[in-house]
Amino acid sequence: MDKNLLKKIKGKLEKEKERLEKTLASFAEKDKKLKGDWDTRMPKMDSGRLEEETDEVEEFSNLLPIENTLELELEKINLALKKIKQEKYGICEKCKEPIPQIRLKIYPQAKYCKKCEVK
Repeated sequence: MDKNLLKKIKGKLEKEKERLEKTLASFAEKDKKLKGDWDTRMPKMDSGRLEEETDEVEEFSNLLPIENTLELELEKINLALKKIKQEKYGICEKCKEPIPQIRLKIYPQAKYCKKCEVK
């Protein structure tokens, strides 16, 4: 793969990683025991106002699937960055063929070529 393209892709991945981590940090904290895991902050049930506490619990439950989605995307980005470092980036994990560069430009954390992604 062209070194300039790889450098651009790496920069894009690092920028997206930073964005995801910033978003996660706005409502969750890194789990100190489990690498790559984040925990949505629990609401503090100390206001004494039932309606306010109910809203906080509802917000907490709405954030859990968002946390999961962001964690999964962050995991893909970290894997792509690791592959770049190991000089194994851009190879489909299923068929072992090169992933088309146009696909990597659009979705740099792609693990599969389009053909294998659909299967």
